[in-house]
Amino acid sequence: MNKIWRVAVMMAAALALLLGFGAQSVRAEEIRCVGTLGAITVDNVLVPEGRTCTLNKTRVQGTVQVAGNATLYAKTARINGNVQAENAKLVSVTANTTVGDSIQVKQGGAATINRVTVEGDIQFDDNAKRVQVLNNTVGGSIQVFENTGGAVIKGNRVDGNLQCKSNTPAPTGGGNVVQGNKEDQCRRL
Repeated sequence: MNKIWRVAVMMAAALALLLGFGAQSVRAEEIRCVGTLGAITVDNVLVPEGRTCTLNKTRVQGTVQVAGNATLYAKTARINGNVQAENAKLVSVTANTTVGDSIQVKQGGAATINRVTVEGDIQFDDNAKRVQVLNNTVGGSIQVFENTGGAVIKGNRVDGNLQCKSNTPAPTGGGNVVQGNKEDQCRRL
């Protein structure tokens, strides 16, 4: 009986060791996008600093990260994770793209989100050029804070809140259907 027990323990240890090596070798790959990615599936996308990337019918299993002074165009793409941009030159997500989590554009230039389905939030924070949120379906909230290039928020269906604060000039737009609250500068939009 003791011999059977030792064999079972050794087999369990070998299996755990094999599973451990397998888990370490499974890593999400990051594609550095410069130029255009077409109708392919990738894990994660990085738009390098100062470069331009177009996702045209591309499926992204994870996140799209837009680096400083970089430009992203996403058209008819499927992004399962977030779109995150900090200090980006331009972020344009349009043409029936779907985003499984949130879109966050912070301390950058211009941004346009038009005809997109976003499961989470759309957040524009401290951008220096015009930001636009047009004709989207948003599962979370739209948050537009401290932008200085102007903001247009029009024709969106929002399950959460529409929140705007400390934007100069105040956002314009209208025709937004909001399940939660319209707050501060967005009260009448």
